[in-house]
Amino acid sequence: MPRNRRALHRDRGQVAIEYMGFIPLLLIVGLCAIQLGVAAYAANQAGTAARAAARTAGHDQPETTPEDAGRRAISSWLADESTFTSSGGGDQVTYTARVKVPSVIPGMEDAFGWAERSSTMPRD
Repeated sequence: MPRNRRALHRDRGQVAIEYMGFIPLLLIVGLCAIQLGVAAYAANQAGTAARAAARTAGHDQPETTPEDAGRRAISSWLADESTFTSSGGGDQVTYTARVKVPSVIPGMEDAFGWAERSSTMPRD
């Protein structure tokens, strides 16, 4: 039995070394999952901004500009770098909103591009 005790004593700390190698992998997977959620949120916010801008542009006498309405409809930390373009004429108006997808992964600030959504509304 002394031989088994020596083997057990020698293996102590082995699990700690394995955890130290596995923790960076878990952190990377976790950050990627969070980044995917942020990208989906940015796409959702782009759709909201496009609808708000198109709805405002469809009114005969809007109280504000469509771009301002679109920016006020989304989170302020996404609204700062959002852009809007309009198209269409006649009975309807189309607005396209572009929202920059922010990065949660350090060093990759511009890697995820833009979320772009369009919305068409009838004119009053």
